[in-house]
Amino acid sequence: MGFNVLSLMQMVGGLALFVYGMTTMGKGLERAAGSKLEKTLEKMTGNVFKALLMGMVVTMVIQSSSATTVMVVGFVNAGIMTLRQSVGVILGANIGTTITAQILRLDSGGGLGDNLLLQILKPKYLAYVIVLAGVIIMMMAKKRRTRDIADIFSGFGILFIGMSIMESAVAPLADLPQFSQLFAAISNPVLGVLVGAGVTAIIQSSSASVGILQALSTTGAITYAAAVPIILGQNIGTCITAFLSSLGGSKNARRTAMVHFYFNLIGSIVFLIGIYTLQYSVGFSFWEAAIDKGGIANFHTLFNVGCTLLFLPFTKLLVRLAEWSVPSGEQQEDPLAKLEPRFLTTPALALEQAQRCIADMGDAAKQNFQVATEPLFSGSVPNEDAFREHESFLDRAEVEIARYLTNIHNIRSVDQRRQTAEMMHSLSDFEKIGDYAQNIFERVDEFRQAGLSFSPAAMQELHTMCNAVGEALDLTVEGYVTRSVSVARTVEPVEEVVDTLKERLKSRHIARLGAGECTMQIGIHFLDIVHDLEKISDHCSNIAIYTIQLGEGAEEFDTHEYAKEEYKSTAQFAEKLRYYQQKYLTQIDAVPSKA
Repeated sequence: MGFNVLSLMQMVGGLALFVYGMTTMGKGLERAAGSKLEKTLEKMTGNVFKALLMGMVVTMVIQSSSATTVMVVGFVNAGIMTLRQSVGVILGANIGTTITAQILRLDSGGGLGDNLLLQILKPKYLAYVIVLAGVIIMMMAKKRRTRDIADIFSGFGILFIGMSIMESAVAPLADLPQFSQLFAAISNPVLGVLVGAGVTAIIQSSSASVGILQALSTTGAITYAAAVPIILGQNIGTCITAFLSSLGGSKNARRTAMVHFYFNLIGSIVFLIGIYTLQYSVGFSFWEAAIDKGGIANFHTLFNVGCTLLFLPFTKLLVRLAEWSVPSGEQQEDPLAKLEPRFLTTPALALEQAQRCIADMGDAAKQNFQVATEPLFSGSVPNEDAFREHESFLDRAEVEIARYLTNIHNIRSVDQRRQTAEMMHSLSDFEKIGDYAQNIFERVDEFRQAGLSFSPAAMQELHTMCNAVGEALDLTVEGYVTRSVSVARTVEPVEEVVDTLKERLKSRHIARLGAGECTMQIGIHFLDIVHDLEKISDHCSNIAIYTIQLGEGAEEFDTHEYAKEEYKSTAQFAEKLRYYQQKYLTQIDAVPSKA
């Protein structure tokens, strides 16, 4: 029977099984390796050789150079890996991806005789036994790790079953002269590279496209002359996944994709020139001979290892090419780019990135507090553009970080669940600090435009309270960023002093009103600013207590009960309270009651 529609359907189905098996096995291996796989990749990039080794190992484990490159693009986009560090990983990933083709060559027939037992040991028959073992393990599994092992078995078996189905489907092509003519035409190096790149770009997997080529090679109609340019093109086509992954990312994420592209493009050009120069000058005796699965696997490995050795001394050149291709420009990077969707399946990384973004919220809130309060005492015009930019970031960050935290998968540990809860609380409080800073900004601006002014006594009182709240905010952000319980403990005593300052300032203001030293219009602005300052201090206290509770392993986050009953009863709190009372309340006492 010749090659027909049913054969085509069988081939497509075999390809689907092949890709599914490869993906299932890769994910099972990745999960079995644990969430530390990405963390290890992140840390072991200190020099190019360590990075190369890690890129190679990770790609062998997850069976996909595209997945490794996408992971690296995510690291660079999130700012936890530099562009230079990414180069070594990409070089290693290109070596690691050759393992799939080498595994598939195990089924290159012959050498086992007619003995039934030996025939069963051939991968295309053993695959069914392996799938059966995987299914049995899956049915009996009670733990997630055991199910991951089942996925490894099942995926490995399905991979070979898919390859076997593809080989059976394409077998009739050996009798078609048109098929041989097609690959004779593809022997043209440019056309062969384009075909290899196009097919790989469509299915977004060089391992799968090499697997298709290996299946077609069983017909005996594909020569080395046809296969070599196709394999080179396949390495170029696999870059499409990294390109797509980098879209919408930072400039360095796009540069990382370009490093991957230049590695394969320049390497392919060098190999094409070298191979065809030798072929036309010396000649290869095997050039027009049929290539088998082993030959395809070997050339694929030769290309990637050769390119890696070629580029190792020139990694800086790859970086420069990428930087030239994606110029810096003047566009500012989005701080929320750290919220990498690729990390959602790795809670440790995802939570770390979210924590960094919330720390950015703290810095933005601090800056807006300074922009809002400084004009009170300097008489300068506030930087409204900078203020609006920070406020917009705080509003957007609250929504996007909360959404990111709720989408994190596989959070199993109690510590990670507690960390997630703490972050949900803290990001809301940081955003509210920004809101109260905005209130102060608008009141001060309105006050300035109306040509009003506070009395010297009122100015001194506000200055003291702003200093106290500013110190509380500085300590809050420092404690949050460093996860320091000792620093966070110093916030609550300052907050207590701010509460006292609020009451004293209100009393002194009422006294000035009664003495006719202040107008009602000015007094409203004064009291509103005092109220907003005290609210900022309250939210600083909340964040600090979350930091303390997280550090001490509290099961729930209860700011009121914890603050009033546990910490306030300690000698440390009393000592710090006396210190801040001396620092700020004495300043108020020294201010004359009259303007």
